Amino acid sequence: MADDEKWYFCMVHREVEPQEGCRPADRLGPYDSAEKAARALEIAAERTKAWDEDPLWNDTEPDKAADDK
Repeated sequence: MADDEKWYFCMVHREVEPQEGCRPADRLGPYDSAEKAARALEIAAERTKAWDEDPLWNDTEPDKAADDK
C-alpha cells in the first residue's frame, strides 16, 4: 500500500475501507491511516462538541435581560 493512501469509515458496513469501497455518501473520511478511520465516529463527536462550544459558532446569545436585574 502506498504511503499516501487514504482510508474511510463506511457507515453502512461499520468498517474501515480503502479508496475502493462503498459510495462516498456512505462514508466518513478520508483519513491518513486505517487507525484514524476506525475512530471516525469518535472524531466526529469530538469535532461536533468543539463546534457546539465555540462562541464564534454559537448562535445563541446570553440573556442580557437577566444581567439588568
